Amino acid sequence: MKADLEAFIVSNQSFINQAMIEKIQKTTIPTPLKESMLYSIKAGGKRIRPILMIASAEAFGGKKDDVLSAALALEMIHTYSLIHDDLPAMDDDHLRRGQPTNHIQFDEATAILAGDAFLTMAFQIISEDEHLSAEQRIKIINRLSLAAGPSGMVAGQILDFQAENKTISLNEMERIHDLKTGKLLIYAMEIGAYIAGASEMELEAVKTCGQYMGLIFQIQDDILDVQGQESKIGKKVGSDLNNEKSTYPKLLGIEASIKEKDKNVLLAKQVLENANISSSILTHFIDYLSSRDS
Repeated sequence: MKADLEAFIVSNQSFINQAMIEKIQKTTIPTPLKESMLYSIKAGGKRIRPILMIASAEAFGGKKDDVLSAALALEMIHTYSLIHDDLPAMDDDHLRRGQPTNHIQFDEATAILAGDAFLTMAFQIISEDEHLSAEQRIKIINRLSLAAGPSGMVAGQILDFQAENKTISLNEMERIHDLKTGKLLIYAMEIGAYIAGASEMELEAVKTCGQYMGLIFQIQDDILDVQGQESKIGKKVGSDLNNEKSTYPKLLGIEASIKEKDKNVLLAKQVLENANISSSILTHFIDYLSSRDS
């Protein structure tokens, strides 16, 4: 099944990359801005969020074309957040996916505007999707706004920033990561299932599973910042420690962090099992998030 998951991921990475590039190339955008946007997309990426949405949709009988606009919008939101995260006022990173960050390759103003463009274009894409009903578009846009905005990802970012150079509790750190990382993963699971016609009970189950997945993703991210290989993670090892960020290894140590991650892996799988969601891809996706090396 590992080979099936790897093939699923590679196939859908190509599908998402091509669709994003085509969407931007076909849109009338000033050349410097278009080059900056395409640069961040062509730098690559795991595309975990849109692929997870596709996996969630297919678990309930949907097709990836059904969720394409929502999936592209989600990845555009994620891309904008990375561009802005790398800025000097935020994490001041010079490498992203092994290449110069957007503001280093171009300049700060262009990078900021490229992020702004991704953010607003995301909602445009959903609003123009004629395959979705008006009711679906409104719900999808509403959920994305909540997941990415001041009560979701942006809230997590400001709390993360405020937690630098401080010692915080495990509950406080979990809240930061639930907002900063988890909300968009929950959105991916929920909207994929919603568009495919999942029941209310099934939607609640995938949202809960998405919450555990967010914690799994973040704990592994923190572990990789300590033990990862720079050539694979695409940035300097120890960047979180250098920025005095609150991380699981810093708070718990490596071994306890691994145990905390494994606990959430079991909980995520249990949710799917209890809800009779028998998707091997989703189940193996949980393991993938836990064991990824980049």
